[in-house]
Amino acid sequence: MKKMAGGVTAPKGFEAAGVEAGIKYKDRKDMAMIYSQKPCVLAGSFTSNVVKAAPVLWDRKIVEESPFGQAVIVNAGIANAGTGQEGYAYCQRTASQAAEALGIPEDGVLVASTGVIGMQLPIEKIEAGVLKLAQAKEASLEAGNQAARAIMTTDTRPKQAAAEIQVGDVTVTLGGMCKGSGMIHPNMCTMLAFVTTDAVISKELLAKAVKEDVVDTFNMVSVDGDTSTNDTLLVMANGMAENEEIKEGTPEYEAFREALHYINESLAKMMAGDGEGATALFEAKVVGAATKEEARKLSKSMVSSSLCKAAIYGHDANWGRFLCALGYSGVKFDPEKTELFFESSQGKIQVYKDGMTAPYSEEEATRILSDTEVTVLADMKMGKETATAWGCDLTYEYVKINADYRS
Repeated sequence: MKKMAGGVTAPKGFEAAGVEAGIKYKDRKDMAMIYSQKPCVLAGSFTSNVVKAAPVLWDRKIVEESPFGQAVIVNAGIANAGTGQEGYAYCQRTASQAAEALGIPEDGVLVASTGVIGMQLPIEKIEAGVLKLAQAKEASLEAGNQAARAIMTTDTRPKQAAAEIQVGDVTVTLGGMCKGSGMIHPNMCTMLAFVTTDAVISKELLAKAVKEDVVDTFNMVSVDGDTSTNDTLLVMANGMAENEEIKEGTPEYEAFREALHYINESLAKMMAGDGEGATALFEAKVVGAATKEEARKLSKSMVSSSLCKAAIYGHDANWGRFLCALGYSGVKFDPEKTELFFESSQGKIQVYKDGMTAPYSEEEATRILSDTEVTVLADMKMGKETATAWGCDLTYEYVKINADYRS
């Protein structure tokens, strides 16, 4: 696998655009399009929240029932959640407008929204935005970058990743973009994520690869403990690389899975590190767990803890908070055997061993925790399974942003 620059337009045949539609923001791009020159097989993963936004219901139906998809229309500023039948009808109107502008079937158009819950979309602005997007779309990397910028809400930077692999003597490319900064918690988080690939792969195998990977990437992110109504991951494969079809159980499939994991993990970490008000990426890594599921539960428990996140913000080596979070995770373990470490580019230090504090320097621990990327490592001494979760520190700025989010 080779990492490369770009996002959703990196694979062959994909175009994108970002435009200003004036939906909620008055000074920035707020609508994006992803378009494939050929129909794509689709896979997706959606919010586990019982309350699902209209676009989630629309997209889930398209992914499950349509043989192909060819375009995605995304708006930022208004979530189209809690909007009843009118909101769902607006998804259909958006898809209809895009289908007419692009010359593709209506059931080949997916839609996504992010922003404030409970407000109806200004559908006339959405429809006008679709026309602008159709005229502006390009296959350039910059067009992909503009699309990534257009889906941001409280994000401070666009989030993209791309990679390529060899399938026989053919180069296959994957690219992705996402947004997400707040209302982020497993499973799936306030995130919209879109992955494109020019690989030839069946719908069934693509769905399998996505389902198996999301549990260790996007579902391992927590910024604030709130699972959104709009979480959506869409993966599109248009086959324009013209490789021999990727089959399960082959080295080519393993290479594809590796590249998909790289894209998903990269985007997940970007979201965690760009959490609302964040000053540091907080990584919680568990090793030596008895089972994979227990490793996931333990790592997510630490990264989801407000007290642990506050300790990261304060550069405070208060290891008791992390041990406590492990203890209420629902996993049985022996605290007398567990070991805890803090790690960053500034070094690594053990802070807990044999059921009590380990001898360590508070000054060194503070220096390690003052980095912009910090890892808390828990060795459970129970087996060989590992898992990693990602979040961010909890800051005063997070409260400020969310206290007046609607304004």
